[in-house]
Amino acid sequence: MRYTPEQKQKTAANILAAAGRGFRLEGYGGAGVDGLAREAGVTSGAFYKHFPSKAAAFEAAVAAGLDDFQKTMQQAIADPQQDWLSALVGYYFSREHRANLAGGCAVPGLTGEVMRGSEQVRAVYQQGIERVVETLETGLTHLDPELRRERAWAILAMLSGGLQIARAVHDEAQATAIAMAMREAVLRFARAPG
Repeated sequence: MRYTPEQKQKTAANILAAAGRGFRLEGYGGAGVDGLAREAGVTSGAFYKHFPSKAAAFEAAVAAGLDDFQKTMQQAIADPQQDWLSALVGYYFSREHRANLAGGCAVPGLTGEVMRGSEQVRAVYQQGIERVVETLETGLTHLDPELRRERAWAILAMLSGGLQIARAVHDEAQATAIAMAMREAVLRFARAPG
């Protein structure tokens, strides 16, 4: 049976989404091709038709995850109906996002795996994370242009690190306290004059 280009594209997207979830949940070492394929509803053979290796799927999942975050931030910044920073930070530290390891932001979800990864995946990550920071800069219009990049990197680190710590503690009340403290700290820091 021959598949249409649209069907092939849909299958590749399903595999990529399953890989992103699998790598976030199980890490690179814990996620196997068979499990990723099963999660995508395809055979391992079909997986290899779309990605030549687990490493290639990981690179693609990292790039897609960072691209998703960058586009979400871009849309939030462009929405004149909301305070984009409050909306972003509120969601980022929400209980829903803290609990969503498989589908949450790629920055806290995949950065540790990228650190241990190949030079190629680290290069892919660097390109993606720089686009995220460039987008974040565009929302910091209250700052002088020369301060925006520095502030954007710090905000991103606060978001990711704060979320990782809140996710890691055992007690939900403590996790919520950490998340709320980080939410307020990020907002104060982001809005502070240069």
